[in-house]
Amino acid sequence: MRIGVDIGGSHVGVGLVDSDGNIVKRHESYVKEKKTDTMRNFIIDSIISVLTDWKENDNIEINEIGIGAPGVIRNNEIVSSVNLGLENFKIGEEINKYFPSAKVKVMNDAKCAALAEKKLGSLKNYDDCLFMCLGTGIGGAAFFDGKLVEPKRCAGFEVGHMIIVKDGKECKCGSKGCYERYASMRHFKRDIREKLNLDEFIDGGELRGVIRANITNEKVQKSIDEYVKYICVGLTNLVNILEPQVICLGGGFVKYEDILFDKLKETFKNSKDIFYKEDIPEIVMAKYGNDAGMIGSALAFE
Repeated sequence: MRIGVDIGGSHVGVGLVDSDGNIVKRHESYVKEKKTDTMRNFIIDSIISVLTDWKENDNIEINEIGIGAPGVIRNNEIVSSVNLGLENFKIGEEINKYFPSAKVKVMNDAKCAALAEKKLGSLKNYDDCLFMCLGTGIGGAAFFDGKLVEPKRCAGFEVGHMIIVKDGKECKCGSKGCYERYASMRHFKRDIREKLNLDEFIDGGELRGVIRANITNEKVQKSIDEYVKYICVGLTNLVNILEPQVICLGGGFVKYEDILFDKLKETFKNSKDIFYKEDIPEIVMAKYGNDAGMIGSALAFE
């Protein structure tokens, strides 16, 4: 078994994962402050405290630790993560200080989730496919002929930062009009809160309940329509360039499947902007949902 770590915008999940992708044991920690130093310490402390406890009290051998994190990853280092506010964070090196004999591998979180879906989940029967992680930001991965696309210069496939609106909303990365400023789950939830005058700290489950209870509300419908439209703009660009057989959606989006998915499929299918209209790619949901990142990071050694 291997250790899989999923670092998100507000949490760190640590899991013990078997070869079939089952999470045998897990622990989730949530951050309260997102200052740079706080985040660095929170991430390291969350991982080390859990693994030390499992090693000492459960006799779990810590031999391989896979870590998925948002942003640009190179040589086991988080070079830049705009959504975490981190730069040049040598997380692999830090973890090895506490577990010097363990192999540590750090990858982009969306690519970890994509590996889980490709090896075991919704993408396993396809050769050319896309994975899209819609959460705090937007990450992605592409497979051609069954192989993960991994550019030599940089991690690549930062789909959340392709420009879809000229001189649009400013993004944390410094650009304007980035895809994730319009199509991330963070944007959708913020828009709903503002339209319905909800508290910005409303719990996710409660927010979904409010949306479902007001699904016919004109403001809610407008928010859903606009959000789905922007998702489809990005998907259409990617399909016209890469021509995948299928697109898999994961991340926080999966929790809103009953609210958004049917509308998204309908809008995408009827898009007039897809170049090759005779064989439009299927859109599917991630089999492992929000657990795909944790599972994929553990499988990254294969």
